[in-house]
Amino acid sequence: MKVQTAQLAGGPVNADRMFCTHHAVIVLDGATAFEPVDVDPATYADTLGRLIADQLDHQPDAALADVVATAITATADRLDLRPGWSPSSTVAILRTYDTVADLYVLGDSPIHYGTNNAASVFTDDRLAAVAPAERAHYVARLRAGHGFSDEHRTALIALQRAQRRARNTPEGYWIAEADPEAARHAVERTVPADQIGWAVLATDGAADYVDHTGQSWPRIALYDSEHLAALLDSADRWEAETDPDGQALPRAKRHDDKTIAAVSTLH
Repeated sequence: MKVQTAQLAGGPVNADRMFCTHHAVIVLDGATAFEPVDVDPATYADTLGRLIADQLDHQPDAALADVVATAITATADRLDLRPGWSPSSTVAILRTYDTVADLYVLGDSPIHYGTNNAASVFTDDRLAAVAPAERAHYVARLRAGHGFSDEHRTALIALQRAQRRARNTPEGYWIAEADPEAARHAVERTVPADQIGWAVLATDGAADYVDHTGQSWPRIALYDSEHLAALLDSADRWEAETDPDGQALPRAKRHDDKTIAAVSTLH
């Protein structure tokens, strides 16, 4: 597997994490907490990601849901976390072996993949369906030009409170937190080798910009690390200079953390 990567923090602390093993790429996006949580999201994502990577190094063919569940349990024990008050993180994993690739997504960090002739996206969109009224309110404020004000933060706190009530419930959405059961509710797909020749894993800080500006995921899959870093720099400049108030692309923060991993050769 040939992997090129880049990361760019959106602020003083980057809560994104990325890990590579011989046969897997793991991307995590620690969720920004607009109200206090027991542990910093960056610490949570780092601990969880390292435990996932370590398992896949030692058991490369283990069921991904089992791997993530074990890692969530160990992370919660290590950091003394409790459901409902823990930080949370997305988990996206691409694993290749023999003639197939396994895709695993828990939360809204997508995996784009395809061949020379076709492109697909594998994503978990359940979070986007939670708390529609609160989400619509904060988006409408941004569209109207009110920007990232104190009122914006208040709207985000209301949204996160509603999301927390729905977190890791059958009628809500599933995310890595302190309950290992969440790992069993990820979306998973196994793709035959003839249907996947490239892939790109990204956190939403990078993926939303690429989608909004209409850039080509198959082309990005061929980028080296230098070009990926330039892509993230261009996203940061666009946010600062073209859309500083989030009117064109409504988002929680002017600058989110950005992580991208481009896989041009899988086998």
